[in-house]
Parts: sequence; structure tokens; C-alpha cells
Amino acid sequence: MPARVVFGAGAVSQLAVEVERLGATRVLLISTPGRADMVRSLGRDLKIAGLFDQAVMHTPIKAVEAARDMAQAVGADCCITVGGGSTIGFGKAIALTSSLPIIAVPTTYSGSEMTNIWGISEGGAKKTGRDVKVLPKAVIYDPQLTLELPAGVSAASGMNAIAHCAEALYAHDGNPIVSLMAEEGIRALATALPLIVQAPRDLEARTSALYGAWLAGSTIATTGNGLHHKLCHVLGGFGLPHAETHAVVLPHALRYNSVAGEAMRRIARAMAVEDTPSGIWELEQRLGLPMKLADIGMKKDDLERAARIAVQAPYPNPRKVEYQPVLELLHNAYEGIKP
Repeated sequence: MPARVVFGAGAVSQLAVEVERLGATRVLLISTPGRADMVRSLGRDLKIAGLFDQAVMHTPIKAVEAARDMAQAVGADCCITVGGGSTIGFGKAIALTSSLPIIAVPTTYSGSEMTNIWGISEGGAKKTGRDVKVLPKAVIYDPQLTLELPAGVSAASGMNAIAHCAEALYAHDGNPIVSLMAEEGIRALATALPLIVQAPRDLEARTSALYGAWLAGSTIATTGNGLHHKLCHVLGGFGLPHAETHAVVLPHALRYNSVAGEAMRRIARAMAVEDTPSGIWELEQRLGLPMKLADIGMKKDDLERAARIAVQAPYPNPRKVEYQPVLELLHNAYEGIKP
């Protein structure tokens, strides 16, 4: 995917230069409510047309429409998103209907900034798609902006990125270059995340994790998703937190797909473990992440409905996606059983 990347500690100082490269003069800043002040200070040298500071998880349609209305009302000619996947998602939702260029400044490890994938929630379901219009024109990775990211959020977000890499390794439309990037992304993240949990302001570990996230986003941008991502999108429709859902489901989805032997070997090599699914599970335990769907808001009564939704439309996956085995996977994830 074509993308301009500026990477390094202090790289956010290049924001005005990147806006100028686009020829933009009316910038709409996008952030979550909690980051509004920080985003204002980052944009102090820019010609700001407006600030939309109501970005929330799963990009609900009503909030998206408010963001689109603001972009139009202030005559914005560029969006700058500062934050994680939720914030970047709002920039993408605006670009989807307006083609406004996006500059992304990621502060988590979601990888969304490197993809042409968008998602909007409506009526208890999340609709996703791919469109080159939503791919950011430039991405600024500055690890200094991630130093305040809480250890738990960092760990969950990093496991989300590892999930992108893992599924890229057995994607039906993968290729050798993507596989190299995916394995390297897992290595970088699996090494960095335990260090970040111990010392959240370790700039070297933060840099390594952001590098891993860049690779993770690049892999998911160019390959299709399998059962893991499908399940996480379905569970998102039940209101579960995005990154934590990825973390809980991943080891169980990898056990389901353990028929993909070469992918499992490469993940195990990147993590220096013997068995991939249990290695992922043990890493998450070490990171102090929630290990059960029950702990992040899933109701036991909804497991059967989630399994039914997940098997409705066929999609490529190393192992056939069938109701009973998927339901068993969800039960195991709900109980937090080691795969």
C-alpha cells in the first residue's frame, strides 16, 4: 500500500511540514475527549479549522455523522487524527464520504494508520470495508507520544497488532514479503511488550513496539482476514472492548487454526516458544491482560448467537469455519481455558 511514513522520537515536530506537503490550509483535528488538550497543543503551529474531540470506540454512526457534519461546516481540507484505532477510524469515516486527506499520528499499536480498512457500527453490528480513499496520506510515528499510554492499554493494543501479523502468516492471499514483515512484527512486539509493562517510559521498548505496530498494520493492509478477526468484529457488535477482545480470542483462534503448520512455526520462532497458542496465552498472562471473555463484558447467553453470526458468510480460513467448533472456541475463551 502506498504510504509516507515519518518515524522517530520527536517526529511529531514535522506535522506542519506534512500539512504543507498536502497543500492544506484548513485542518480538522480529531481526538478522543481525553486527548483534546494534548492534540490542541500539537496543532498550535497549524491553521486549525476545527477540533472534533468526540471519537469513541467502534465508530458509531451517530458520532460519525457529527464528525462529517463538522468537517463540512468548517470547510476542512485535511484531517489530522491523533490517537489509537478509534480516533483514526473517525478520520477514515470522514474520508470515506468526502475524500479528505488524512495525516495519522498513532499513539497506540492498532496499526489502523497503515490500512485502507474502515469500520462503522450501526444497530448493534459493525460494518467494515476497504477503500483506498481512507488510507492516510502520511503517518507520523513518534514513540515519545506513547510514553503515557498505560501499561494495560499498551499490552492489549500490542496483542491486537500481533493478531494482525499472525493472521497475515496464514492468509490465503499472503506472500513471502508480507510473511517476513509479519514475523518481524511479532518478534518486535513480543520482545517489547513485557519491557513496557515493567517500565512504561522505556523509550527504546516503546520505539520497538511502534515499529512492530507499523509492520502489523502493513501486513493486515495487504491480506485478507481469517476467523480471528471475524470473531473479534462479531464480538465488537456486542459492545466488547476492541483490543482486549483481540487479546482474549487470539490464543484460542490460533489453536483452532493450528493446521497452518508453517505459520505456527514462524510465530513460535518469533516468540522463542515451543507451541504458538500456549506461548501467546502465557505472554498475555505475563502482561497481566484479562484472559476471559467473561471478564470484559461478554454474556454467556450470547455465545451461541456470536457463533452463529461468525459462521453465516463463508470466508477464507486455514480450517473450515463451522458452528460447533467455533462455539467451543468461544466457550474456551469465555472461561479463559489455556488452549
